[in-house]
Amino acid sequence: MHSPQQHLAALWHDLNLPADALARVKLDGTDPVLPSSFAVGTAAQVSMAAAASMAAVIGTHHGLPEQSVTVDMLEAAIECTGHFTLDDVETPKFAELSGLYQCRDGWLRLHANFEHHRDAALQVAGLATGATTARSALEAKTLYWDKQALEDAILDNGGACAVVRTFDEWDATPQANAVSQLPLVEITKTGDAKPRTVDPLSNCQQPLSGIRILDLTRILAGPVCGKTLAAYGADVMLINSPALPNIDSIIETSRGKLSAHIDLKKTTDKNKLHNLLMDTDALVQGYRPGSLSALGVTPESLAEIKPGIVYTSLSAYGRRGPWCNRRGFDSLLQSASGINMAEAGAKGTDHPAALPVQILDYASGFLMAFGTQAALYKQQTEGGSWHVQVSLARTGLWLRSLGQNAAWLGCEMPDIDQHLKSYSSTYGDLKALPHPPRFSHTDVNWNRPSAPPGTHQPLWDPTV
Repeated sequence: MHSPQQHLAALWHDLNLPADALARVKLDGTDPVLPSSFAVGTAAQVSMAAAASMAAVIGTHHGLPEQSVTVDMLEAAIECTGHFTLDDVETPKFAELSGLYQCRDGWLRLHANFEHHRDAALQVAGLATGATTARSALEAKTLYWDKQALEDAILDNGGACAVVRTFDEWDATPQANAVSQLPLVEITKTGDAKPRTVDPLSNCQQPLSGIRILDLTRILAGPVCGKTLAAYGADVMLINSPALPNIDSIIETSRGKLSAHIDLKKTTDKNKLHNLLMDTDALVQGYRPGSLSALGVTPESLAEIKPGIVYTSLSAYGRRGPWCNRRGFDSLLQSASGINMAEAGAKGTDHPAALPVQILDYASGFLMAFGTQAALYKQQTEGGSWHVQVSLARTGLWLRSLGQNAAWLGCEMPDIDQHLKSYSSTYGDLKALPHPPRFSHTDVNWNRPSAPPGTHQPLWDPTV
């Protein structure tokens, strides 16, 4: 089994990044740090260290001294719990109808955090839509369905679910074969552009100071990416549609960000986005493949509007294969790709077992931040416009490659509350987890309070 340092080096060398930077990275701790048979600590630490180390490289390129970076594995894994309280109250991570349902021939996992996804499943089951239908009523209905037929029906009706598969069953799907052929972090050139000149930073500035990021993400992995880049000093603006819902995690993932509304279905708002792009270095987006393309927001079109821009895309199941346009979330990918059944097998049970953290979301978010910065560095040193692609499914395959050990399940879950810190927020009294990387010369922190969508105007204004 390879060490975390070796896994980090593999990520680094795959993108042909400056090798000397790895000598300044220190990774403390070893698995297990959380009760899982999978190396969730390694996945958290390595993906986070890649993002932090890339920030240090960019900082040096912008005139800061070379910095060492230290990431503790336990602290990295703890951030991946996403734990926070608002006014001393913890919000539930999943809605009542989300979770496992037994079918006639196995299990299906349903994601029902959004009302329209919940109602899509209830309609298929022949139940009343809305919040009044009890979980027990849906459980009674799914017992009469074959799992594959139920998955097909819910997905066709616009819902979000996944059959719970074993590794062997996942590996036999065409989608697994397609995902296995993708890089973990894929960076491709989308157009020609001159290298962008940058103003030198002073020693007191954070490494990404002066870099502007548009964050068109909504659920978890994408917002984690934007939050991470903001922690390293980037100006990040979260762009939400006023017509779309969000989940409660937006309260803590909005730390450090401006937060504005833009409805891309309106011509006037498209013009607002166009104006923002003129002063933007990178755009990150996590919408289902095809959603933004239908609105004219593609890597190629943005490269024409703003030569030199970096465009980062997150998908659930990857950019190729028959499921490439399928909606998905961390919990669904854990089920679909065999992880839940492998965790169950390590526990000695046939009841699907979730990982202790949504590591596919968090590791993918850190990898998005890593890839975005790597592409920005390529732009500044080589020129060009760039497209970065990451998927939850490919991150799951990477997690699987890190190894599995049933003995790790004996690890105790740490006390997360003792790691919470107070942060400025217009939502209320926010206590959340810090971002663990430690730089030898600069701070890691968020310079703006988290704020609800629409709080700010869609304008780059450093005084806001």
